[in-house]
Amino acid sequence: MELKTPLYEIHLKYHGKMVPFAGYLLPIQYEEGIIKEHMAVRTRAGLFDVSHMGEIICKGKDALENLNRLLTNDFTDMEIGQARYSPMCNEHGGTVDDLIVYKKKEEEYFIVVNASNKEKDYQWMLEHKLGEVEFEDISDKIAQIALQGPRSQEILMKLTSDIPEKYYHAVFDGKVAGIPCMVSRTGYTGEDGFELYLENQYAETMWETLMEAGSEYVLIPCGLGARDTLRLEAGMPLYGHEMNDDINPVEIGLGFAVKMQKDDFIGKSHLPNKDSLTRKRVGLRVTGRGIIREQEEVLAEGKKAGFTTSGTHCPYLGYPAAMAILDKEYTAAGTKVTVIVRGREVEAEVVTLPFYRKSK
Repeated sequence: MELKTPLYEIHLKYHGKMVPFAGYLLPIQYEEGIIKEHMAVRTRAGLFDVSHMGEIICKGKDALENLNRLLTNDFTDMEIGQARYSPMCNEHGGTVDDLIVYKKKEEEYFIVVNASNKEKDYQWMLEHKLGEVEFEDISDKIAQIALQGPRSQEILMKLTSDIPEKYYHAVFDGKVAGIPCMVSRTGYTGEDGFELYLENQYAETMWETLMEAGSEYVLIPCGLGARDTLRLEAGMPLYGHEMNDDINPVEIGLGFAVKMQKDDFIGKSHLPNKDSLTRKRVGLRVTGRGIIREQEEVLAEGKKAGFTTSGTHCPYLGYPAAMAILDKEYTAAGTKVTVIVRGREVEAEVVTLPFYRKSK
């Protein structure tokens, strides 16, 4: 039986079309529809319920040492209030998950993991912890609301002065409209935006307060559908699509978050360097007719070159696109490929990711 987030009744009030996702009932879209929700985030602002995501506290004298061993990124020089993205690898270099770590204070970190992986991630951390450290899963106590889009800061400024100035930073003991919460300048849409973490009991009030504050900017609620089209336009990988236990983070372009100069971390010895890569994640722009989806065969020069990982019509860009993992020899921008979609050939060409990048 699917769980409900603290905002379930709100979704019904706003006529959300509810579907099962990652063990929860969540809105795939609202009355406006996916395309209008997508365009709202690109041009104004949209509001998302992401309370299904997982939150884990890591604290203790050996907290930093554990993070550096569990994760591919290096957290040694983090400042309090700073966030850092990282894959987490298995012993063979495949990806257990990708996550965000915040430094809450010395010897205490706040970790945000993917909804579908939160139990797996938590158990992985417990099974591999060393020394004086505690991991605590607090997911059931925390609601998360994402306010995303170019007008999101203007909306939030009406309710609080606790706004992080820098991307990937957070104010931990903030208040928005008098409600205690953590305000993080992060998101999964390719736009400027914020993610608010707060106790479940305040979730409905926070949602309605944000909707009211954003009314002059035509703020609308957005569902899972727009979240997916937005992240794909922005070239952002999704666990279970661009990465899994058999795909390593380097070959999907996450080498920036893999610090091979660290003494050691789980999976390090099995990760390739850029020169030894045999395949890479690329963007595909459809030049023929059709929409490419995930797990479809990609051909180049008449032979199999790889497979697609995600695909859709991109509402803001106005054309269909996909991401794919291809043999390295076929990854140069401009390479012509053919994707087999339900037995039919659809022409496409390799393009540099991301498809969309917000203007400064």
